[in-house]
Amino acid sequence: MPTTSDDCIFCKIVAGELPARIVRQDERTIAFMDIAPATYGHTLVIPRNHTRDLLEIEPEDLQAVAVAAQQVAARASERFGAAGINLINSCGSAAWQTVFHFHMHVIPRYNDDPLRLPWVPAQGDPDEIATAAAQLIG
Repeated sequence: MPTTSDDCIFCKIVAGELPARIVRQDERTIAFMDIAPATYGHTLVIPRNHTRDLLEIEPEDLQAVAVAAQQVAARASERFGAAGINLINSCGSAAWQTVFHFHMHVIPRYNDDPLRLPWVPAQGDPDEIATAAAQLIG
């Protein structure tokens, strides 16, 4: 039996208490259509077990979500003719997480879709990059 949170909208979908357009499921994950899609075919993949975010998810559930997201992405590419796929996870409200049940967005991309990067990539400061790298090692 999956662990749940009473006030979690995704847990209510897992429990069958709220409707969802489920497109894939297995013993660890459920994939369903996003009700506020960024592009045609935007899907969410979640673990059945309630886990707040990327920092708390069990490695086995994270792996299962990644595999499920890859399968949904392959279907979207094949069946929608998507020119690309974005996999997006937001961890924490500062990173735009709005539902605090770990989830992966599978967003099919099309050459003419309106979705844009949330930042403008630009060359970073080499010293700052080196400092951050040093902090992340080990």
